[in-house]
Amino acid sequence: MEIFYYVVFGGLAAVVAGLELGKSGKDRVATPTAFNAFKNNYVLVYSLMMSGDWLQGPYVYYLYSQYGFDKGDIGRLFIAGFGSSMLFGTIVGSLADRQGRKRACITYCITYILSCITKHSPQYRVLLLGRILGGVATSLLFSAFESWLVAEHNKRGYDPQWLSITFSKAIFLGNGLIAIIAGLFANLLADNLGFGPVAPFDAAACFLAIGMAIIMSSWSENYGDQSEGKDLMSQFKVAAKAIASDEKIALLGAIQSLFEGSMYTFVFLWTPALSPNDEDIPHGFIFATFMLSSMLGSSIASRLLARKMKVEGYMQIVFAVSAFTLFLPVATSLLVPTSSVKGSGISFGGSLQLLGFCTFESCVGIFWPSIMKMRSQYIPEEARSTIMNFFRIPLNLFVCVVLYNVNAFPITVMFGMCSIFLFMAAILQRRLMVVADLHKLSTKSQEMTAEDEPLNP
Repeated sequence: MEIFYYVVFGGLAAVVAGLELGKSGKDRVATPTAFNAFKNNYVLVYSLMMSGDWLQGPYVYYLYSQYGFDKGDIGRLFIAGFGSSMLFGTIVGSLADRQGRKRACITYCITYILSCITKHSPQYRVLLLGRILGGVATSLLFSAFESWLVAEHNKRGYDPQWLSITFSKAIFLGNGLIAIIAGLFANLLADNLGFGPVAPFDAAACFLAIGMAIIMSSWSENYGDQSEGKDLMSQFKVAAKAIASDEKIALLGAIQSLFEGSMYTFVFLWTPALSPNDEDIPHGFIFATFMLSSMLGSSIASRLLARKMKVEGYMQIVFAVSAFTLFLPVATSLLVPTSSVKGSGISFGGSLQLLGFCTFESCVGIFWPSIMKMRSQYIPEEARSTIMNFFRIPLNLFVCVVLYNVNAFPITVMFGMCSIFLFMAAILQRRLMVVADLHKLSTKSQEMTAEDEPLNP
């Protein structure tokens, strides 16, 4: 493997270690023991849940190909997963608000374990069922856990500012360190120990079962709106009304869909972007480098949030930088000569793109705790899970369209489209900051008027 990869990985590792070890008093918030125990419990559960997800990632496509399915068959399986998340996401989100977020988190574990079990079958229909179950589980993973945390945090009377501490730590570990370890562990089970590509899915099921046991034994239940007569359709109407009547919520949903849609598209495109002529690149090592970059981003986010930096302000810069990094493949294709040698090492243009992609992954690391912070501020508690899954409808629809047409457009066109979407997200983020500031000024003015009224005859 070329020295370039080690230099990039080592440089990122040194920066992450320096940021974490060099935190000053301004970067740390003193919190009581009770909150620390609550935070650590959630971070442990979240890390186990994410390990169950990350263990599967490296070998899903490979397992399907080993069963003899071609690219088209595999593409349809992936579309089934995202389509399932789109169709059933709002339903399971609404049920989480009404029937309980703890129950929804347990349902996630059961559904994903069943999805892992289906991987033992080479039958296409069984694998299709597994993708549908996985889509439902994904909707719960990205809504029920966060909804439970926010509600439980507020119910226990903790400072709202402390939520950002839990978010940052969960993302730093669950979407960074755990992802790296899970990738290496999956490789150990499947290749080094010779257990085959199904082994990582069995390991994922074990981690999910452990996390479910912790949830069942240590979490209390909380709910959204449980008003009498509120059926599933009523929940949908409440969520739709909240999005339509509050510009802040609508903007937040659009921003999330634009960024995550670009992010998932990047997941499919980074391999052909770095090896357009079948260059020999270490996919696993590059994946680990991306996850290390994400850790760097979450470490930066924790500092920004600890210093009470305005999320709506710095996220404009993050989206603008993201737009630039995903425009790099377009720029390099126009400005940097491409290599005509098949199977050689990574080209100069590929090296530039790799550095840009690492920067993008750092932006992803900043995005997650920051969007969680904004969601906790703007989304109403009574329909939190439902609204969050409403946001995922355009996201999943976009990813399904991209998957279906992945061979129809040049890769530069796809990256250019993502860059435009991210630039749009930066503009909408600017609008969100303006609207939020106007809302705060209006609220303060109303409070001052209310205080002055008793003094007037």
